[in-house]
Amino acid sequence: MAWWLGVAGGKGALFSYHMEDTFPLRQAVLAWLEQARDLPSIPEAITDVALSTQPEFDAVVNAVVGAAPKSEHRDLYGKADGDWVPRWSTLLGGSGLGDATRLVAQGATVPVEEVADSFVAFCTAPAPAVEDWLLLSGELPEGTRIPLGRYTLQTFTADELRQLGPMSALHGLQPGGLDLRLLAGAPFVHAPDPDRASDRSGAPWFDFTGPRPEARHWRALLPLILWSPELLHVNAVFDVERGREFGLHPNHVPTTLQIYEDHDGRQEEVEVRETGTFHVTQAQLPRLQAFCAAVTAKIDAVMDGATSSRRLPRRRALRLERAARHLLQAHQRTHSDYGVWEQEADELHLDYVITLEALMASPDDKHEGVSERIRSRAAALFLTPSLRQQVETIVQEAYSARSKYVHGDVLKDQEESEKLAALRDLRLIVRQVVLRWLVLTPCDTEDLAPLLDAAAAGTGRERAIDEPLRAFFRATPPQDRLGL
Repeated sequence: MAWWLGVAGGKGALFSYHMEDTFPLRQAVLAWLEQARDLPSIPEAITDVALSTQPEFDAVVNAVVGAAPKSEHRDLYGKADGDWVPRWSTLLGGSGLGDATRLVAQGATVPVEEVADSFVAFCTAPAPAVEDWLLLSGELPEGTRIPLGRYTLQTFTADELRQLGPMSALHGLQPGGLDLRLLAGAPFVHAPDPDRASDRSGAPWFDFTGPRPEARHWRALLPLILWSPELLHVNAVFDVERGREFGLHPNHVPTTLQIYEDHDGRQEEVEVRETGTFHVTQAQLPRLQAFCAAVTAKIDAVMDGATSSRRLPRRRALRLERAARHLLQAHQRTHSDYGVWEQEADELHLDYVITLEALMASPDDKHEGVSERIRSRAAALFLTPSLRQQVETIVQEAYSARSKYVHGDVLKDQEESEKLAALRDLRLIVRQVVLRWLVLTPCDTEDLAPLLDAAAAGTGRERAIDEPLRAFFRATPPQDRLGL
């Protein structure tokens, strides 16, 4: 006879385990929880360390050895006095059994049968893959699931998120735990991390933090910020091991208080997740999915050149990555359309100008006249003369601000509102430059820069620039179609 349990909200692999193999483990857990009623309820006496020294815990450990041998479940074991034994930190802390034990000791009503089943599943299931998860600001429809290359943009119900952890029966019972209702409908971007293995040793994974999260995961984030002029932010980056670990910390979920009024006119303050301004309606969802597919395909085509033996495709891939990282870094530090920390406002010009130079420069360019070429080529990406003139002015002002900042000069005395409005205009233009560069840039050995130079000079503009842009924006339009 086999028991069947599902993990990962119905999407993960199903596994079976035989009752004759796991029955002793389940009974040992039930006996352990029964004796927990007699434990002292003071916190010092029921820490995981203290619980691991209880004589009754030996029965649980021995039952784990029988049901989940080291040869099949290496992630549960560690060396102690030269022998391989199940780690108490994993059995109590990682599985949630320690929390269940404390709740029982403190007199809480705990569904012990569900806890026992969850613990058996935790021990006997194959070790899950480690996944990178990003919690984003914004609001998307329920059931959203959009591929972004190796990533997926997805929203979940609170119950689906609950199934990702190791002991779903305890959600709402542990004090200080993450209220998953706050995350119902929140947009997550997630992807497997094949270079990381599950490690239940109890020691934190030592991470050389490296690039900022938005830089490491730029290939998933870039299509989303190119879709909408509204700001999208990464609020948290964390690890998930489906059925074992949902590593989001409660402090990483931005919240605000919202006032509701009941039928009797009484007002109640309710904590809700801050969503920001990036909203996608149900009607917009197919357009967003089509746009992300088209942009992701273009990103992938350019990035395929990173392994090319040819100089231009390889350099083009490096330049796209550099541009995306700087654009996303500036995006992340822009809190709202007119909200940037005063200490960082001038510095953001660096990120935007680097983004422009990375994409608009050509390997054949001379060192002289860089700013003029970048300004002219960026403007050539837009279809109307008035908009091209506006782009040239904005880019020129950005270069001027960047140069003064880099050389230690004082930027012109400008009202804060004017400075923030100028930064917003620059952000929106740079977004459009990146998108249009992706649409137009060849993926072979041809350089885009000469085409833009010719268009700026009034030659070949319709066929090289206007027609491809109009075709793309007709087929897969973003939320904003500036100049089209």
